[in-house]
Amino acid sequence: MTVLHGASVVLRPSVTEDVPALAAIRATPEVQARWKGADDLEADVAAGLEDDGCHCLTIRHQQRIIGMIQWYSEEDPDYRHAGIDIFLDPAAHGRGLGTDAVRTLAHHLIHECGYHRLIIDPAADNTVAIRCYEKVGFRPVGIMRQYERGPDGTWHDGLLMDLLASELTR
Repeated sequence: MTVLHGASVVLRPSVTEDVPALAAIRATPEVQARWKGADDLEADVAAGLEDDGCHCLTIRHQQRIIGMIQWYSEEDPDYRHAGIDIFLDPAAHGRGLGTDAVRTLAHHLIHECGYHRLIIDPAADNTVAIRCYEKVGFRPVGIMRQYERGPDGTWHDGLLMDLLASELTR
């Protein structure tokens, strides 16, 4: 995959040298509240880079690593689509950088890879993430009840959102 340039962010394939910075971001309380943390975050991040079904891209802003965005796909021709996940350094929140990263990857997946539909599945109570995805054009599909187990061990609802190629906003 090539390097993708957004309005303010650069997305490039994640490499082993990115792991310490990405693990440090994953270790922040704000990110750990939404992304399950492993005992060894560096090993967990590194393992994700080696997952053949997942494409990890490091998000950079002003020459600094601020997070990671990843995508995966369903390639059965009758169900073909791609899904996106993202985490961002809390220090970078509130500046539109997450929206820029999601929009940049969505544009690539639709226009370069030919996907007609994308999905994303934030926690149903993550209103900040949901608003970010709506700015790109994602729409709520429905609540997935008791979708994921949270760090506290209880089940939490997720919101399935999707984006059709014609709905992508610039």
